[in-house]
Amino acid sequence: MTDAEVFLQQLITGLSNGMIIALIAIGYTMVYGIVELINFAHGDLFMLGSFLALTIVGALGLESWSGMGSVAAVLILIASSACFCGTLNWTVDRLAYRPLRRAPKLSLLVAAIGASFVLMNLGLFWGGLPLDVFSGGIAAAAPKDFPDLFPDLNVLGNSAVQITRTDVGVFAVTIPLMIGLTLLVKMTKLGKAMRAVAQNPTAAALMGISVDRVIGATFFIGGALAGAASVMYALYNNSIGFQMGYRAGMDAFTAAVLGGIGSLPGAMLGGIGIGLIRAMSDQYVESKWTNAIVFGVLILVLIFRPSGILGAKQREKV
Repeated sequence: MTDAEVFLQQLITGLSNGMIIALIAIGYTMVYGIVELINFAHGDLFMLGSFLALTIVGALGLESWSGMGSVAAVLILIASSACFCGTLNWTVDRLAYRPLRRAPKLSLLVAAIGASFVLMNLGLFWGGLPLDVFSGGIAAAAPKDFPDLFPDLNVLGNSAVQITRTDVGVFAVTIPLMIGLTLLVKMTKLGKAMRAVAQNPTAAALMGISVDRVIGATFFIGGALAGAASVMYALYNNSIGFQMGYRAGMDAFTAAVLGGIGSLPGAMLGGIGIGLIRAMSDQYVESKWTNAIVFGVLILVLIFRPSGILGAKQREKV
């Protein structure tokens, strides 16, 4: 491959991974924008979505579906994981976060860390179930192979630059979801309520908005996006594990902060940026330096723009 082809290949890889990171980051930034909570359990929620997808693959034998059947299989997995993760995220908010809504922020933060450990251990237990797709459960902590539901074919033919059907699937899923979320927030009644609660929850309540209901809907939507991202991640990397939520969660949180925590376009931009930085660092530097480079870029951005790339400056209340 020529230097230009190598660059294009890493660009495609970075964009694909960045789109997945952006979907996860949106969940972080939506929750923070409304309740000012860093939901550290979000990454582990994403992990459980991929475990559910693998369970469904084994239960329905989706790896044997071909042609348009493989597309239907992916849609089934996305819908199932999105509903599961959205419901689970709503449940975590209802049981763990809502009772602490008026407690000090530190209490909510500790609750989020606790929920993260609970979900991570749930994933460890899940991986130990005696199912064929989990290797009979003999090694619960070991990574699990996720079948490649799309044939690994280059849509560009014999070109040295490869764009697989999985790459196309990532873009075909993430871009409509991002557009749909943007339209929901800007043009629907629920979106207006979300913006009102984010700006001033007390005033929103006085205007007749059910603040708890809006917050619950926000958790559900953020969790659903993480569920969709978990399926695309599993298809793209063909491997999942109970600790994958930590790495994905850190990348997504970094993307949300980089783009501007609380900003949906910022989360999208930050996710794509993190994906590109990782891909280019792996290719042109060394993979062992990638994390240092990612956080180095984050620090530089925050030094010169503390609110993030697209974050709005907020006046401190005294």
